Amino acid sequence: MTLEEIKVLDLDSIETRKAEISEAIEKATAEEIDVLEVELRALEERKKEIAQEIEQRKADMAEVINGIDSIVVEKVEERKGDKNMTNLEVRNTQDYIEAFAKYVRTGKDMECRALLTENVDGTVPVPSFVESTIRNAWENDEIFRRVKKTFVKGNLRVGFELSATDAGIHTEGVTSGTGFVAEEELVLGIIEMIPQNIKKWITVSDEVLALGATDFLDYLYDELTHKIIEKAASIVISKIANAPATSDSDSIGVPSVSGLVTMANLINAIALLGSNAQNRVVVASGTTLAALRIEALNNGYAVDPFQGLTPIQNDGVTGAIVGDLSAVQANLPEGDMVHFKFDDLSLAEKDLVKIVGRMYAAIELTGPKMLAKVTGSNS
Repeated sequence: MTLEEIKVLDLDSIETRKAEISEAIEKATAEEIDVLEVELRALEERKKEIAQEIEQRKADMAEVINGIDSIVVEKVEERKGDKNMTNLEVRNTQDYIEAFAKYVRTGKDMECRALLTENVDGTVPVPSFVESTIRNAWENDEIFRRVKKTFVKGNLRVGFELSATDAGIHTEGVTSGTGFVAEEELVLGIIEMIPQNIKKWITVSDEVLALGATDFLDYLYDELTHKIIEKAASIVISKIANAPATSDSDSIGVPSVSGLVTMANLINAIALLGSNAQNRVVVASGTTLAALRIEALNNGYAVDPFQGLTPIQNDGVTGAIVGDLSAVQANLPEGDMVHFKFDDLSLAEKDLVKIVGRMYAAIELTGPKMLAKVTGSNS
């Protein structure tokens, strides 16, 4: 490897090349060993340059944050009384945003970790403005933000009460028959939650990749995160729509009312809910919600056409869904982040890069007696 090639290597590439040289030396001639040793010294020099660049970035950030007029390069140490930047402060700096954009493009997070002043296990944190973009995507989706969320690694088994005998009154001295309370007969069901990847991919031009780090990350997270969460919400609707009428040992039932979505049928659907359905909504298409409003208007009803339920428009719903959406659980083993992979080879001749975003999730109904359906279509 030439000196010019070595000058552009990052830390990962340096370590990879050093390992290759270590293997090559075992079989090399004396003359080849001399050449390899020269390359090793050049690799070590490049490694020192990278370390100095990282220290310089830390010093530059300290100057910006603390208003220092001259740059002071010093080693960051954890000492009592130090006023080191917190990770939150670092994540707001342009250096960290640039390093994170590089990590997203390459999958290598060493520069991000070097800039952070506190140890970070697992995935490095996103810049603060990206976190706001993600939170907005979650909060703006009226369906998925109401779903119960857990973050358990791997597959998850969730138990629920399928049936149980009632409590009773025990008459003193009675050991059988009337007045005697028998042991409870409890039947449990189990929901298997097996995560799958929810994916969305796009192709972008080299010009988009050349955007500044802030614009690039903003575009990427806003576009793909929104689409992936939108898909997750559609899975929630599908799980409810395709649920059986009654619960069994491995599935939650959603009872239904046959007929068009009228105020009367809405009331009948509400009657099918248990007391554990707290935050109640009605999910239906825009046409169906409008039909309920028109029904109240035409009949001169001085009542809420939604019977106190929060209306949510979703044009993928046939009929209406009534109840508490926390009956649906989303287990996200890798957290609520969207993860990215870049493919700059398959479409290279067109100067296009394929970007795949994915979120690992298992979405299932886990709460019985919390949802009901009206099956007829008003459209």
